[in-house]
Amino acid sequence: QVQLVQSGGGLVQAGGSLRLSCAASGRTSSSLAMGWFRQAPGREREFVAANSGGSTYYADSVKGRFTISRDNVQNTVFLQMNSLQPVDTAVYYCGASPGVWDYYGMDYWGKGTLVTVSL
Repeated sequence: QVQLVQSGGGLVQAGGSLRLSCAASGRTSSSLAMGWFRQAPGREREFVAANSGGSTYYADSVKGRFTISRDNVQNTVFLQMNSLQPVDTAVYYCGASPGVWDYYGMDYWGKGTLVTVSL
């Protein structure tokens, strides 16, 4: 089992920045894939970014604005979000998978944190 504890998020004006954190505990390792997904009101959950096997992956909608990074000592993954826009408003979920994952989801989830971007 892997437990994920998220922090960060909140309200920001368009063009602003926020940083999300997600600390993993339990059966963690440097090979654990970790990433971020989001779900906007009335929409399905969508992939945002992931760090897996030393590589990073991004949704086209956030490339160049969001950066995922990882501290393997602290078993923590971060999502730096810059140039935020109202369309980025969503509940952001941290995910982790010890094995295969895909853009539809991961095996373990954090509780989610709300990011609201105002005009």
